Amino acid sequence: MTDILTITLNPAVDLATTAPAVTAGPKLRCGPVRTDPGGGGINVSRAIAQLGGQSRALVAIGGTTGKKLRQLLAAEGIAVLPFRTTGETRQSLAVTDDSTGEQYRFVLPGPVWDDERVTAVLATISAAVPDHGLVVLSGSLPPGVGADFPHALCATLAERHAQVIADTSGAALHQLANATGTPPFVLRMDQAEAEELATRPLPERSDSAGFAAELVARGAAQVVIIARGADGSVLATADQRLHVTAADVPVRSKVGAGDSFVGGFAMALSRGRDLATALQYGAAAASAAVMTDATQLCRRSDFDTLLPQTVLSPLPL
Repeated sequence: MTDILTITLNPAVDLATTAPAVTAGPKLRCGPVRTDPGGGGINVSRAIAQLGGQSRALVAIGGTTGKKLRQLLAAEGIAVLPFRTTGETRQSLAVTDDSTGEQYRFVLPGPVWDDERVTAVLATISAAVPDHGLVVLSGSLPPGVGADFPHALCATLAERHAQVIADTSGAALHQLANATGTPPFVLRMDQAEAEELATRPLPERSDSAGFAAELVARGAAQVVIIARGADGSVLATADQRLHVTAADVPVRSKVGAGDSFVGGFAMALSRGRDLATALQYGAAAASAAVMTDATQLCRRSDFDTLLPQTVLSPLPL
């Protein structure tokens, strides 16, 4: 089984609650609060654990909120490699309006990094990754960390022959898509991000798969995955294009669905499964995640039920 290391440079303590109605002006009396460890890589590790797999989570931690974050991770049995950083670990808040079912998400900024911290974390990651390991970089980058960080990470790990799965956004995603440095093994994005990069609509599965193939040909990654929401996901490599359906399930919260996808996908690869099977694992994990409240992510029992419902289909080249 291949080692999985997830990386979360801008983690958060996630708070989730409800209110009878979310309106401006009056004090909003909220319901009970659920507190979870959050951040892309952390959620990937949590999803892997809930699916019965194992990973290690390298997490940048600072201040009293950082201590709380470590306690939450320990309570979930996540193996943590803490990376000390200056400033206070951020918090996020999700409030569900009981009258409409709509969810409002507020995410605070993280601490500002300097070049010294960036160099130090790359060295720490390099020391932690075994040869041919799987590395998942997921979530936003802290203020002060350049958009070229994913490429710097891939270059740092090249001699280890590690396979990097990148699921990021914003300027970092744009730089990865433009193939300006050492590429990751897998690059994942959602439909809106893909359309922004393509500067055109991608209404059909074949459109998304075609753009994913363009990115592969451009050298952005060996594998590109585009999540199409309720329509599932597409995957492209140099010689194949695949679509997997999302299971038809009631949606309670979309928080963590993408991270659950990456968790299921990475877990399958770590067990030696092929890309097609990994795509199904990811789809089943994402479908399971939307069935749970707030930040609970995916349940193993739901994943096992939904996996046969994720239908894999080839798309024309």
